[in-house]
Amino acid sequence: MHKSGVSQTQSASDLIANRIAELADWRGAVPGTLRILIKAADPEVVEEWKWRGTPVWSHGGIICTGETYQKVVKLTFVKDASLSDPARLFNASLDGKARRAIDIHEGDEMDESAFKALVRQAVTLNRSDHPVSSNEVASQGTAFLS
Repeated sequence: MHKSGVSQTQSASDLIANRIAELADWRGAVPGTLRILIKAADPEVVEEWKWRGTPVWSHGGIICTGETYQKVVKLTFVKDASLSDPARLFNASLDGKARRAIDIHEGDEMDESAFKALVRQAVTLNRSDHPVSSNEVASQGTAFLS
């Protein structure tokens, strides 16, 4: 995504919403839908605005970044080459040792259930990289362990 009229006082969530609104065509609709799916998959997701205007979704580390180009919306899962992708959503950067991406073109359909599963896996992977106290495990219940 390109840098727009950025104010130092705007939150990352506001900046992402503004950028989506600026893109009045499919390139705004797709990230808007994906943003909703990411939040549904992980209600604790943190939205960030990095690298001169790139939306980033994080939870214990980066889940994915979102960029819009003329002919594609690209979601890059930064360290997720180890994620299971039975629905074969990943279709770009497949040779990467750490990252893989989903390129979405105008008119493409997204398997929403499979996408949310990828987001949840990325969060689990991030959590496995950060030691968690026994109190956190107990408060999360079995869902944290699955």
